[in-house]
Amino acid sequence: MMRRLFIALFLFLNALPAFAVNPDEVLSNPVLEQRARNLSAQLRCMVCQNQSIDDSNAELARDLRVLVRERLSNGDTDSQVIDYVVSRYGEFVLLKPRFSTKTMILWATPILLLLIGATAIFVFVRTRPSQRTVAALTPEEQSKLEEFLKK
Repeated sequence: MMRRLFIALFLFLNALPAFAVNPDEVLSNPVLEQRARNLSAQLRCMVCQNQSIDDSNAELARDLRVLVRERLSNGDTDSQVIDYVVSRYGEFVLLKPRFSTKTMILWATPILLLLIGATAIFVFVRTRPSQRTVAALTPEEQSKLEEFLKK
């Protein structure tokens, strides 16, 4: 029984890392295919939006994978392929956007938030009430306290 469970678990987990690339899309040249896979991992599926076109089963992702392979087969460099796809679909197609004036806020936001948080903590610590020392009881207050405690 345990053996069957392990076999079923193995078969289930074995299918998890499968990619969406169809066998008819694979290039015969292994170097070009590896370049195509690397480029496909950098491009966002416009249908799924949080998957690369390498992982997506969407029809548009398949078309983009074929386009990337065609451009590589025609002799384009990796940057030329990326530039071509960006010119057709915009910067959003890149999973890691390029640093430019348009994306400066996107890249600077984490740093700005850290600086704002550090400043807020610094101001909070500096402006909080300091530890006040408690004044000793006067002899009159001491006697009243002793009378109260005796009751």
